[in-house]
Amino acid sequence: MKIKIRKLKEDAKLPTYANPGDVGMDMYAMETVTIPPMGHHRFWHGFALEFENGYAAIVKDKSSISKAGLHTMGGVFDAGFRGEYNTHVVNLGSEAYTVEAGDKVAQLIIYPVAIAELEESDTLSESVRGEGSFGSTGKK
Repeated sequence: MKIKIRKLKEDAKLPTYANPGDVGMDMYAMETVTIPPMGHHRFWHGFALEFENGYAAIVKDKSSISKAGLHTMGGVFDAGFRGEYNTHVVNLGSEAYTVEAGDKVAQLIIYPVAIAELEESDTLSESVRGEGSFGSTGKK
């Protein structure tokens, strides 16, 4: 699959795959920021993408920084979006974490998606689970 990428900022480091066959492209910080415990920061990446309808670009955690308690928030980019990609990172850890300019902060995965057509109905069919929610399957 070919995706068009437009560099919006001269110092932007474009996303890269670390290894052949990887599904996530590394996304890089353009600034140095220290995120305190329970703090958050939005990293702008300096690029925009264009890809076909029927796909979505989804930002996911990097395992290397998630071990320290960092987690990405949101991060679904639709095929029609042409703005600058960003990553909102929250520090759920107990210590401040410094991200240096050029560090990997997230990974971007291109997923095929179904575009649903909703049909309003007064009833839904029965299922084994029914309305069971959190904890409905028990602990064991």
